[in-house]
Amino acid sequence: MEARKLNARRSNDQAGSGFEDEAPPQGSLPGRPLSAVARLYVYALHGCLCEVAFTAVWDWCSTADRRLAGHSSLWALPMYAIAIYLIESLRERLLARHLPLPLRLAAYTMFIYLWEFSWGVGLSLLGACPWDYSGFRYNLGGLVTLEYAVPWTVAAFMAEQHVIRNTLRIRLLN
Repeated sequence: MEARKLNARRSNDQAGSGFEDEAPPQGSLPGRPLSAVARLYVYALHGCLCEVAFTAVWDWCSTADRRLAGHSSLWALPMYAIAIYLIESLRERLLARHLPLPLRLAAYTMFIYLWEFSWGVGLSLLGACPWDYSGFRYNLGGLVTLEYAVPWTVAAFMAEQHVIRNTLRIRLLN
């Protein structure tokens, strides 16, 4: 019986339904889950690392710069931390409604565009916006660009399927 349950769980995991990815029920694993502050820290670091890697590869593809000197801004820390934290809540709601992965990714990508635009407006008012997409054909005020739709969707996929999923599984002892 236990083997059948394990095999069913493995097949569900491969199908990517997402429900088995939630934090385990209380008492099923020793320790306590990460606090909201700890998860924000993980999400901030993940977002900044991905941004540095993305900008390094983007520069390499567009200018053949082999130094792979990616870049970011300290503003990215709270931007990514809070965004992924909010996507964590959105993920829970979308999974509860049994929405398929493509619809969830569309919702996350729309959220990301709204988030980036909002932060861009706020940082522009402070004279501190570290990005400018004015050189892209499909941009809105230089603050967002449709050319990044695929990379943002891939980032949303990674966030849902790997970063959030595994961060929620972490347990601290004592």
